[in-house]
Amino acid sequence: MKEDRATILNRLAELAQLFLKLGLVSFGGPNAHIAMIEDEVVSKREWLTRAQFLDFLGATNLIPGPNSTEMVIHIGYVYAGWLGLIVAGVSFILPAVLITVGLGWGYVSFGATPQVAGLLYGIKPAVLGVIADALWRLGKKAVKTSKLLTIAIFVAGLVWFAHVSEIMALLIGGVAGMIWLQFPSQGNQSDQSTHLLIAGMTTGIALKASATTIGLASTIPVSLWQLGYSFLKIGGTLFGGGYVLLPLVQSEFVDGYGWLTQQQLLDAISIGQFTPGPILSTATFIGYVIAGLPGAIVATIAIFLPSFLLVAATNPLIPYLRKSRWLGAFLDAVNVSALALMVVVTIQLALTTIGIPPRLDWMAGSIAIGSAILGIRFQVNSAWLIFGGAIIGQIGLLLRY
Repeated sequence: MKEDRATILNRLAELAQLFLKLGLVSFGGPNAHIAMIEDEVVSKREWLTRAQFLDFLGATNLIPGPNSTEMVIHIGYVYAGWLGLIVAGVSFILPAVLITVGLGWGYVSFGATPQVAGLLYGIKPAVLGVIADALWRLGKKAVKTSKLLTIAIFVAGLVWFAHVSEIMALLIGGVAGMIWLQFPSQGNQSDQSTHLLIAGMTTGIALKASATTIGLASTIPVSLWQLGYSFLKIGGTLFGGGYVLLPLVQSEFVDGYGWLTQQQLLDAISIGQFTPGPILSTATFIGYVIAGLPGAIVATIAIFLPSFLLVAATNPLIPYLRKSRWLGAFLDAVNVSALALMVVVTIQLALTTIGIPPRLDWMAGSIAIGSAILGIRFQVNSAWLIFGGAIIGQIGLLLRY
């Protein structure tokens, strides 16, 4: 019994150490976070197989909430049970929350966001390389047949051309795959053609640039219960990634209660993009601006609580999904659909980072390509790639001016 307790405590310490570190360095949004998590948990520590990782990734795309945070919670549950679920999730969220509280205090006190243009300039293209590395590894595992390849292309087309919502595209891809994959294939997809498609899909990855404006803190009295309930609703309905937070907060706090101005909302989103960890730490900033430290605490707990509850409810079901022939096919199709969505979203965002001919940012493009090569070919740690990109970006802007 003592050995079991010692083992659990040791695993909890490992989870806390790893995810506190990732929470401090995981810049670049959910795609980059997932890339870093996959590198640490699958490639280095081998806590999960790549197939298990993809199953969890597919499952997180079917429930509301931040994908990367829910991946962390899944990993904590698998590695150390219920306590691991809590320790891993809190450890990943905590650094961003503490940093955001500090920035919220500075914002309320001085009425401005920090000037971080140089760091962001280098971080954004470096993140492209990190995501390209992750999509290359995950894509080779997920795109196992020509049918799955076709499903991925189909789902990407639904989102790109037909503007179908992300969650609807996932469900369509999953159901189509569940049915179509039951029929025998006519020959096998060659590894070479699969790898060529994956390479083509990973060439345009990026991170959306953040907006930086100046605003004043709201002085309208609010109820902490109302604040918490609003963020609980948002956390329980947040499909489609962290950027969906923008219209939901706009509707609830700007147009609805009038607790925020449009400028304050844009500042909150910029803070969420600059700080490491999940972009939903934006809620912490908003809570602080609206109601000080108590508001920050209430907003943070409320927006993340649904993720913990949903992961706890769905995690035990994933192995049963995989054992079922039909549900296993559904999960395979959802996996490739989720990767297709990652590609589509990041390609769209890439246009703001590197641009398109003839207006290309050659420095940003060089940082992105260099990071991709270092990650894919030489397995350089993603944290070093992002740190190096930040330094190069800061130096580059200083040289320009």
